[in-house]
Amino acid sequence: MNVGGRRLLIALAVITLLISVGTCGYMLLEHMRFEDALFMTVITITTVGYGEVKPLDTAGSIFTIALILTGVGTAYYVLAAVTEMVVGGQLRELLGKSAMVRKIHQLRGHVIVCGYGRFGRVVVDELRRHRTTLVVIENDPDKESSLIQTGELYVLGSALEESTLEQAGITAASEIVIATASDPDNVFIALSARSKNPQIRIHARAESEIGLKHLELAGVDQPISSYHWSAMRIANAIARPSVVDFLDLLMPGLRPEEFGLEEVRVPAQSSLSGRTIAALEHEGDRIRIVALKRGSEPMAFVPEPQTEVRPGDLFVAIGARPSLQRLAERIGK
Repeated sequence: MNVGGRRLLIALAVITLLISVGTCGYMLLEHMRFEDALFMTVITITTVGYGEVKPLDTAGSIFTIALILTGVGTAYYVLAAVTEMVVGGQLRELLGKSAMVRKIHQLRGHVIVCGYGRFGRVVVDELRRHRTTLVVIENDPDKESSLIQTGELYVLGSALEESTLEQAGITAASEIVIATASDPDNVFIALSARSKNPQIRIHARAESEIGLKHLELAGVDQPISSYHWSAMRIANAIARPSVVDFLDLLMPGLRPEEFGLEEVRVPAQSSLSGRTIAALEHEGDRIRIVALKRGSEPMAFVPEPQTEVRPGDLFVAIGARPSLQRLAERIGK
C-alpha cells in the first residue's frame, strides 16, 4: 500500500479509537446512554456545535476539552489525507484495485501468467488476441503502468509466495504459465501451483537443459526451452526456408496474411453432428481440417473426407482466420 493509503488507515484507526474512548468517557463520567454519549462525542470532535445533551459537571467539562484538543486535530488530519488521495488519484486507484480483487475472486477456468517480462508479455499478447481470461502476476512495481494499459487483471507480488498465487485465483484456474527468468523459481512455483490445484495444467519456461529436466521432474505438463525453439527456428530457416515462411503465415502479428490454426471442439448438442468433414470444408472459405482427436484415440492427421462429425470431437483446422472464426461459431467453442 502506498504512503497516502497508510496515512488514511492510521488516521481512521485513531479517530475510531477517539470515538470509542469519548463514548465510554461520557457514559462513565456523565452517566449518559450509549446513543447520547456517541452523539456528544461526534459533535465534539467535529465541532458541529449542536449543544450539549445535558449540562456537564467539572469532570465532564475537562474531558470534553481534552477530547476537542485531540479529536479536532485528528478529524482535520483525516480530511487532509482523503483530500490528498482524491487530488492525487490515489483513492480512485485504491477503489480500482479493490474492484479488480473482487473480479479475480469471481473467475473460474482462467489462465495465470507468472512474469511480465519479454517472454511473458508475448504470451499475454497472444492469449489476449484469443480473448482468453487472464490474471498476470508480476513482482516488479515499475511494470504496473504497462499492465494497466493492457486492461488485464493483475496481482503485484512474487509468485513464489503462496498468498500471491491465492490472490490470482490459483484454486479456480485451469492453466498457469510460469515465465520468470529463473529455473529454480519456476520449479518452485510449479510445485506450489500443483499443491494448490492438482488439476491445473502447468506450462513453464526453462533457461537451461538442467532446468528443463527439473521442470519435468516437478510434473510440469509442458516445459518449454526458449533457447531450443529459437535455435530450431534459425536452423529450419536455413535448411527449410519455405516451410518456415509457411509457418509464419500461421503466426498472428508476424505476417499481414490472415491465416491461422485453430482447434474447435464439437459440443454435445451441435447441429453439425453427423455432417462429414468434406461438407464442413466445402461450406467454409479456404478451410482444411488437418487433424481429428476423438476420445482416447490417437490424434488422426488429415482425416478421411467422409469421416462424420461426432459430439466431443476435437478438430484442428487451418485456413483464413475469418472463416475459422465462423466455423468455431457454428460448431461451438
